[in-house]
Amino acid sequence: MKRFLSGDEAFAEGVRLARPQVISAYPITPQTVVVERLSEMVEAGDLAAEYVHVESEHSALSCAIGASAAGARTFTATSSQGLLYMAECLTYASGGRFPIVMMNANRATALPWNIYGDQRDSLALLDHGWIQVYAVNNQEALDLALLAYAVAEDARVRTPVMVNLDGFALTHTYETVDVPTPDQADAFLPPYDGVGNRFDFDQPVNIGFSAGPEYNRYFKYWEHRDMLDAAPQVIEEAEARFAEVLGRRYPGMIECVSCDDADVVLVTLGSAAGLARGVVERLRAQGVRAGMLRIRYLRPMPSALIAEALRGARAVGVLEKDVSFGAEGTVFTNVNSALHQAGANVPTYNFIGGLGGDDISESQVEGMFAMLAQAAEGNANLPRVSFLGIDSVPSACRPPEQADAADGCSTRSSCDPDMPCLGFADQGAPARAHSMGLNSPLDCSMRTEVRGASAIPRISGTAAALADVGGPAMCDEGGR
Repeated sequence: MKRFLSGDEAFAEGVRLARPQVISAYPITPQTVVVERLSEMVEAGDLAAEYVHVESEHSALSCAIGASAAGARTFTATSSQGLLYMAECLTYASGGRFPIVMMNANRATALPWNIYGDQRDSLALLDHGWIQVYAVNNQEALDLALLAYAVAEDARVRTPVMVNLDGFALTHTYETVDVPTPDQADAFLPPYDGVGNRFDFDQPVNIGFSAGPEYNRYFKYWEHRDMLDAAPQVIEEAEARFAEVLGRRYPGMIECVSCDDADVVLVTLGSAAGLARGVVERLRAQGVRAGMLRIRYLRPMPSALIAEALRGARAVGVLEKDVSFGAEGTVFTNVNSALHQAGANVPTYNFIGGLGGDDISESQVEGMFAMLAQAAEGNANLPRVSFLGIDSVPSACRPPEQADAADGCSTRSSCDPDMPCLGFADQGAPARAHSMGLNSPLDCSMRTEVRGASAIPRISGTAAALADVGGPAMCDEGGR
């Protein structure tokens, strides 16, 4: 049945169809709607589950662990600081091999306090033993609620799954979603059988035990190997069965769009992939060999698949809503590791944007492809890691509302008015960029003044008043 649902509502429908027996709930924006809808379903009798309203996120996951240890199919949800509060419990769940499914609404982490979406929360916890998957739209969010249980509960995997939805971009955005019937869902997902890893008086097993140096390494080794080796196979099998029963087919650990012959490829995850896909389709229509790779599952890391897909590219960009402070983007690090392991010598560049819910625009993505094309030709002075709207990045990599033509291009009349200027803020030195197939070679002399620090673009337009208050300019052009 077709319904018009937000991402939160779509995921709640998926959970309802999965028939969890225990739901442990604690609200936090932008996840709250999920547990609200589930509470309404339980109250109305549409979902036969024990709904436990706990006092904190730490308690929510602790409750889910206990319920799973008793042999129940369990669900919980969280976001941002709530996920960080759960961090102690994450390793208990994964080390105990409890197949819990948790929805995380990706949201910025404090400080500064911010309720909007980026992926700092989940990416900061990649190493806590959970399978992590990222939805691109609301339909995939609903379907992943079912698929996550199929993967987590498989005896070869028995590992908890965190399904990530971009805060607000998906959780509060409405789309048309095809909701399966209960019969279809039941045909795909059988009841949970926790034999061998649950409290059982007839066949007692030890659960949640200690292991010293002599044995600990074996448990950690198999926790790692089962996720790395078994999970990808189970994901493939589950998606094939899902296509047979429900008619929707998913591409596995990664999704490649026009990567086979691409000169330049942008790697990303989550809802940003939908934006990148549209740009790739337009560039392809113009004859530009652009591609996009969407990482669906970041754990287990699909290193071999990523390396094979990117091996033939001449330049690769990684767009992510995250930064590992003092290093680079977390996804960028993982992609570089995959390429290095495979011996693939491809130049890579990191674009960090969307922090704190900041918009990533089509013109920014077009600018990334343009500069990757320059890098492929050896003509660009592109920083290895760029912060969109802040660092010395092409002006095309700034939101359009912040691009002031008079400030951004000293010879605007020489520019194609339909194309963004491409250049760098390099303390006033002009730079030239050529587009390698992007609407003819551009000849746009750039001169961007720097105020306060060379990495901070000059404030213009309405933000000028803010700059005059005092102190160095710390805003992007146009002010936000």
